[in-house]
This record gives sequence, C-alpha cells and structure tokens, in this order.
Amino acid sequence: MTTTTPADLRNPAQLLTALPYLMGFKPAKSIILLGHLYPGYAPGLILRGDLPRREHRVRQARALAERFAAGCHLGLTLVIVGGRRRPGKPPPHKGFIDELVRALEDIGLPVLHALWTPAIRTGAPWACYRTEDCAGALPDPRSTVVAAAATECGTVAFDSREELEALLAPRSPEALARRAEHLSRSPSPPWPAATRVNDAASVLRAAFDRQRRGDGPPTDEEAVQLANALKLPEIRDLCLAMAVPPATTGAREAEHLWLTLVREIPPPHRAEPAALLGFTAYLRGDGAFAGMALDNALEAAPDHALASLLRRVLDTGTPPEVIHGLAAAAAGPLTGFGLEPADFDVGQAA
Repeated sequence: MTTTTPADLRNPAQLLTALPYLMGFKPAKSIILLGHLYPGYAPGLILRGDLPRREHRVRQARALAERFAAGCHLGLTLVIVGGRRRPGKPPPHKGFIDELVRALEDIGLPVLHALWTPAIRTGAPWACYRTEDCAGALPDPRSTVVAAAATECGTVAFDSREELEALLAPRSPEALARRAEHLSRSPSPPWPAATRVNDAASVLRAAFDRQRRGDGPPTDEEAVQLANALKLPEIRDLCLAMAVPPATTGAREAEHLWLTLVREIPPPHRAEPAALLGFTAYLRGDGAFAGMALDNALEAAPDHALASLLRRVLDTGTPPEVIHGLAAAAAGPLTGFGLEPADFDVGQAA
C-alpha cells in the first residue's frame, strides 16, 4: 500500500499496530518490507511474504529486494510477524533479517529499522533487531492515528489476507455459468455502431442508479449488458477517470460497482471490472487490495493489457500520484455521458 504516514508512525509500536490498516488485513507469519519515500513519513511500496525455511532465506531476500530496485525509496523498515523469542536471545528469524539487509544494501537501500512481534494484538511483545533496549508491548491497534483515519474513511482492516481475498469470490457460480453462455453467443456489443457508446454509457448509469438504491446484485441480463459495455475502450477510459480524485464519493461508488461486477461477471470478461477495481484501489493507496484485484484480472484474461501494465507499476513501487495522469487523460474526450463524478477536476491529477 502507499499512503501518507502520520508522524506517530516513527514510533515502532505505533507502526506495528498500524500495519493492518496500512495493508488492509492483519499479517501473520510474515515478513513485511515497508519502503519509505521520506524517512518517518509517506511509505511507498509495502511487500508481504511468507517466512522462508532456512535454506531459502538468501533466495527470498534477493527476490524481495529486487522489487525495490527500480523505485524511488530512500530506505526501508523490515518487520517480522511470527515466531517466539527465547529468553536472552535476539528476536526470531534474525538470520533472515541479516540476509535482507545485505540484499538491500547491494542495491543501495539502507534498512532504517528492523522490528519483530509474534502477532499484532494488544499487549503482544515487540522488539528491535538492532537495539536491545528497543522493546515493549503493543497498544490497542484501534488507538493509532492511522486507525482513526481509516475508520473515518470507512476502511476495514480484515483479520487475514484470506478474508480480504474472499471479497473477490463469485457470488453465484451458477449465475456466472449462465452469463458466460449468453456472452459466448453474442461476442460483440449489441448496440448499433452509431449509438454504441451512448447506449453503453446508459447501461453504466443505470447500474450506478441501482447501486445507490440498494437494489442488490444485477440480473443475468444486466450483468451481460455491463460486460458488453466495459468491452468498449471509450467506456473503459471513462471508468478509469472516475477514480480521481481518489477516495471521494464518486471514486468510492465506482470502486463499489467494480467490486460487484468482479463477483457477477464471468471470465474472461471479468478482467475489465477487476482491472478498474485494481486501478481505483491503487490510486486511493490500497496496494494490497489493488494487487489482489489485478491478479484476479490476469487470472481471467492473462493477456489483459491494462491489468498487466498496472501490475508492473505496482510491483515497482511506483507512487499512485505518478499514474493520476492516466485517469485525467482518459476523461478528456468523454464528457457528456453523465458518468463523471461531480467533483472531477483534471487539474488535481499529477
């Protein structure tokens, strides 16, 4: 994830307790690498990996470090979540931390801090790998500034990565099968060429209206029409534009609809809303969920151009602000269809 870090996250205990809100879920048995764009502030790329076996430490350390090689980070914080500390011994997995430090130094990135905790929960012990007296007990995770900001924005920290991934699961496999059959019989959008974009825009408008009314999931006919609408490059571009400004009401409504359609549209057509979902989540700073959405898109359509591009952008730790212009450029020729957020402002893109 990429976000803005309040000053209190320079405190190790505050940073550890904020991780579920920074990542979208509570990590367990994990190595976490948090890249800093500015020391103590603004983390960039956040990577999570499983804790490796001893014989795999060097290979995994190098693989993780390479993800930061092309970025613009000034340094990293390393966090181990998991394991039990023996009395009088350093925190567990110190050998892996040492390998990560070496791998990151080889690409010119210093490790600013290295932390350990067995679990992110109130009262759990924490410690530093470099300084013996740097230790304590974790406060209530809900007490951090990040938690307060996330709650205000309606962000949820899930108890596990699996819970977050479950958001993308199909609502009804039977419905997807029916819709896949219908889409296979009509591979082209069903509207006349002269009015195709306007007709597809009307389908999107109707979907937003149903969502605001709380009408529930789309019918088979509605889902098929939406899949056809998102095939059109003009509509796809306009939908990209709805992601900015990030985290506004319009962007949140769009993200909600893309999430719904990921669950309601069969592959390979599911790749379109999944890529839009990944783009919108990435712009608002949720790199973990963006990555899951983009993986979902590429599973549905491995050669999907937009999802492949965004996956590469995410993997290199590119700050979301760098790709704001993609949304702004997409909006240019597509005014007048009634889909633009009321507060869309090209001048805010960078």
